[in-house]
Amino acid sequence: MLERYRGFLLDIDGVLVRGGQALPGAAEALAHLRGRGPVLLLTNNSTKSRAGTAERLRRAGILVEPHEVLPSSFVAARFLRTRFGPVRFWYIGEEGIREEMEAAGHTLVGPEEAEWIVVGMDRELTYAKLGQALRALLRGARLLATNEDPTFPTPEGLVPGAGAVVGALRGMGFPPEIVVGKPSPIAFQVALEVLGLAASEVLMIGDRLDTDVVGAQALGMDTALVLSGVTRAEELAGTKVKPTYVAQDLWALVQERLVQC
Repeated sequence: MLERYRGFLLDIDGVLVRGGQALPGAAEALAHLRGRGPVLLLTNNSTKSRAGTAERLRRAGILVEPHEVLPSSFVAARFLRTRFGPVRFWYIGEEGIREEMEAAGHTLVGPEEAEWIVVGMDRELTYAKLGQALRALLRGARLLATNEDPTFPTPEGLVPGAGAVVGALRGMGFPPEIVVGKPSPIAFQVALEVLGLAASEVLMIGDRLDTDVVGAQALGMDTALVLSGVTRAEELAGTKVKPTYVAQDLWALVQERLVQC
């Protein structure tokens, strides 16, 4: 089965780690996939840069290099640079957005000077930040969201995700002009560009039907759903979204022990 593909895209949470710890067999499965072709980890989490995400995974027991990681902070920075050149930006989010935007050649400015407002998950969100964003948007700044995930999993349970911040801005009359995170085609297009492969040559492995599977299938990629994250097997019977493969976890997938749905 896996010999059909020349490269692999993997989500992180629910596929490689859960609650800050590596899932059983995940490190070994990742090594197995690397033996078959290049691997990229595509995550909607914008709070960390590529290097920061790699370090987070290292602490969890998954060894990856920064160039193997594509957080939505990197996708946003690359997309803006490719489409618009270097831009002046302000952001609501965490250090991953600032680090990746500056690494791509964009310039951090105050909200009153920003051409683009880049929004991601922000665990220190304040009413004042929302007010600054509103005034910038009223002056003509454009809005890019790293993703619209409503919640984010932590060891303590779910917390508000980037979608909660985006929702506040939408409620003030400013929906994002661009969303780069899964299931947006932008995330997958950037990943394919980095891999240097066609969609038909790549397998997307994730734990969510609505982002990982739907987004990849829209670009013509085969998909593998693992049941080690948010999706339960019984949910598959009631959905029109049909992954190419289903397995209990990543280790079972690389061993080709599939779930029949």
